[in-house]
Amino acid sequence: MWTSKYSWKFLLIEIALILLAIVYLSPFFFVVVNSFKDFSAILNNPASLPERLDFTNFIRAWEMINLPSALFNTILITIFTNLVLVIFASMAAYRLVRHPSKGNNMLFLIFVSTMVIPFQAIMIPLVQMSKWFSLINTIHGIVIINMGLIVPFTIFLYHGFIKTIPKEIEEAAIIDGCSPYGVFWRIVFPLLKPMTVTAVVLQSINLWNQFLEPLLFLQLPELHTIQIAINTLFGAYTNQWDLALAALTISILPIIVFFLIMQKQIVAGITSGGIKG
Repeated sequence: MWTSKYSWKFLLIEIALILLAIVYLSPFFFVVVNSFKDFSAILNNPASLPERLDFTNFIRAWEMINLPSALFNTILITIFTNLVLVIFASMAAYRLVRHPSKGNNMLFLIFVSTMVIPFQAIMIPLVQMSKWFSLINTIHGIVIINMGLIVPFTIFLYHGFIKTIPKEIEEAAIIDGCSPYGVFWRIVFPLLKPMTVTAVVLQSINLWNQFLEPLLFLQLPELHTIQIAINTLFGAYTNQWDLALAALTISILPIIVFFLIMQKQIVAGITSGGIKG
């Protein structure tokens, strides 16, 4: 017997959402399933389940495109970009919110407006400027470039969240003798934990899946990221789908594990980060 809280309407919505989830998860299914097949089996029937779990493709891909080095480079870029991004974006957003002026309002407007500019529109001048400042083929160079590309969106996130923090907390800390930097790092920044976790998760997924930026700014083989390394398996005349799908499966696992772990942190951060005013 259906109750007023659960009707046929909700059932139909749930069925539609389940079907939609299946559609979105189907590419992941094909990647994982076909990563255990040889090349001929993938071409003959890509939708079938593998006859046995053969890890040959994973071993060959791991060695052929030097996946350990690519994973290390990707993790290094992701960690340092997030670290620099959180520090500078949170401080910039705090300054813009707590010291409103025409100049700061204009600066925030400029940050927000850059979010609508596609990377392809600034790609050529950015490459030229990177050559002038010797940022090509360096890890710190692409970290600086990524920070410039991502920081406007992160400032936008922090800007809205900081507005919800009562000024009275900061004023009480100042009365107790806390310095401006102490107020931010000891009082404000811990309260930004929910937004910090959210920003880190979003940007980590973005950085992990970057292709065009590393392709332009990291041209040396030893500096290739995971996406560029996988791309080397596709040429003008041959596409090594068996190795590429195995490499994709390996590359997907770390970011999925990271997302699941940080998802719990988001819930915990929101629960413990509430402010009663």
